[in-house]
Formats: sequence, structure tokens, C-alpha cells
Amino acid sequence: MLVPVRAETRRVKIAVAAAGISSFALLYAPQPVLPQLAEQYHLDPGSASLAVSVATGALAIAVLPLAALSELVGRRPVIIASVLASAVLGLLLPLAPAYPILLVLRALQGVAIAGFAGVGAAYLVERLGKTGVAAAVGAMVAGNSLGGMLGRLSAGFSASALGYHGALVVVGVVGSIFAVITAFSLPPSRREPRDKPAVGEQLRGVLAGVRSALSKPVLLAQYAVALLAMGAFVAMYNAAGFRLTSEPLDLSPAIASLVFLAYAMGSVSSATVGHLVNRFGRLRSAVLALAVTAAGILLTLPDSLPVVVLGFFVLTGGFFAAHAVANSWTAAEAPDDARGQASGTYMLMYYLGSSVGGTAGSVIFAHAGWTWLVVAAIAWLALAVGVVSATARS
Repeated sequence: MLVPVRAETRRVKIAVAAAGISSFALLYAPQPVLPQLAEQYHLDPGSASLAVSVATGALAIAVLPLAALSELVGRRPVIIASVLASAVLGLLLPLAPAYPILLVLRALQGVAIAGFAGVGAAYLVERLGKTGVAAAVGAMVAGNSLGGMLGRLSAGFSASALGYHGALVVVGVVGSIFAVITAFSLPPSRREPRDKPAVGEQLRGVLAGVRSALSKPVLLAQYAVALLAMGAFVAMYNAAGFRLTSEPLDLSPAIASLVFLAYAMGSVSSATVGHLVNRFGRLRSAVLALAVTAAGILLTLPDSLPVVVLGFFVLTGGFFAAHAVANSWTAAEAPDDARGQASGTYMLMYYLGSSVGGTAGSVIFAHAGWTWLVVAAIAWLALAVGVVSATARS
């Protein structure tokens, strides 16, 4: 009996990893070509960054409603619809005749991606059970990280030869391939048979869970970390293409896109967070990770390419460690009747930070330059440190 179980687990891991690659390659594909979008449509960096921010903002808004929808129609249909719809929209992006239409398509794509982002973990628990879910969640997170890096690198390397239209086509094709893999390999979810309460009772339970998720100060602090740290992180990466392709660094888009290899540090740092928390505790680990993120941001100030690249590696490692600490802290402190709502609220604030912080940072960069962007990002991280420290000690 072990072989079929292992084969099933392998199939599930392949499916969710493919879904993660597809979803997050598509979500962040425009980031490395923001300078080309700005040139094409005569935009400042803040306006160009909306190509990323409207998608992550729409994802943040849609993640909880789609998670609720999956309770009614099932997890697998929501995930399949999510990856296929986001892939189709990715293929339509290069055909957008005007920037506002591109933004509308990106918003729809963000809503589509929210189906997988909000339902993936719940599907894994139902399919594999709590004892078998850890490795599959690891595969899903690895797919998310790999997808984010693959999408950015594919777009960045394609932009020089094919322009931003061709770059988006390349990422759309990559996303479509992995979406099809998910559609054909994802098994149905398994739910324990039980008597479902009436709709009104379900709604009251959901609302009670939301109140519980918003009632504990320690949870509110983690939501603040998600909002502020993700805002600082995405703001730096949204402006990275402009910094690296302009004087005095003056790199080509393909070479500049190599900065996204720094995402590999996220996998390394998040994998070591468990040891960090066991040794220093959650509060010290969170403060240390946020401090490392700020140190990396400071390293991007000099007009020296090796130092700037080192800065992005350091800030990326620090950010993903902080995210892992805050996310696990949320799961550990959430009330039993509000784990889903607390997790969903955390992800909502995480992607809201990407949307609002990413755009705000790009506006600051456009009007005041890189130095003031660094100041703003460090201020947001300092606020996160203050909130989590005050709350944990209260």
C-alpha cells in the first residue's frame, strides 16, 4: 500500500509545484520590464509600477472571497480555474492596445491567481492529511519561489531581443505549460463526510472567526509586519530595473534581470528560520530578520554594482526570513476557530503591502531618487520592528 500512497503524494506535489510556478511567474512577469513599459507609454516609474501593483492588489482583495467559494464548489475546481484563467490572461496581455487595458487585464489576472494562493494549503491538508502535508507545502512554496524567479528572469532576458511584448509572450507560454500540467495532474480533494450547517450558521461562524483573528494584538502585529516588510521589499524590486539600467550602472535589461537570482536567498533563509526561532525566540528572530533586510537595503546606496547586487541578496534573505517568522507566528497564535481567517488576513495584508508599498516606493523613487526610496523602505521596516516589539512585550 505504500507505493500507491507515495505515488499519489508525488503527483500532488508535482501538481501544486506546477501551479505555483505558473501563478507566480505570471504575477510578477512585468516587474523586470517596467522601464520598457514606462518608455513605451511615456510613464513615470510610479505609473509603470501599477502593472505589478494592480495585480497584487486585486489578489489581496479576492483571496478571502475565493477561499470562501472553495468551501461551496470544492478546492480543485477553484485551483484549476485559477491557473488556467491566469494563463489565458497572461497570453492576452501582449495584445493590450493601451496601458489602461493592460492594467484591467492585470487586475483580472490578480483575481484569478488568488484562487490558487488562497486555496492551495487547504487543498493539501484535505488531500494528504495533517501528517503528510508538510513536504507538499514545501513543494508548493518552492514552486511559488521558483515561479517568481523564472517569470522575472524569462521576461528580463527576452526584453532586449523581443521587447516587452515578446517578453510577456514568453512568460505567458511558460505559465500556460505549467497550468496545463496542473490541470491534468491535480487529484480531487478529499473531505471528511460531515453534516454541513445551514448557510446562515456558516456565515456566523466565518464572521466570528474574523473577529477572533482581529482581536489578538500579537496577530495584528504580524499583519503589520506583512504589510510593511512586503511593501519595502517590492518597492525596492520595482525600482531596481530603473536603477540598474540607468546611469551610472547602465546595464542592459537582460543583465539587470539577473538581480532576481537573489530570490534564491529566500529559499535558503526561510529554510533556516526554524533553527533561528528555536534558538532566539520569535521576537528576536523577527527583529534580526528585519534588521538584516534594512542592512541589505542600505548596501544598495553606493554606485558600485557588486555592492548593490550584494545588497539585494542580503535584503532578500532578510525579508523572506522575516516573512517566514511572521507567517508561522500567525499560525501558532491564531485561535482554533480562526486559523483560516488569520492566515487569510495575513495573506491579504501581505499582498496589500506589495500593491500599496510597491507603488508608493516607485512614486518616491520617481520624484526624489534612490536615496529617499531607501530612507522610506527602512522607515517602514523600523515601524514593523516597533510594532512587533511593543506588542510582543505587552
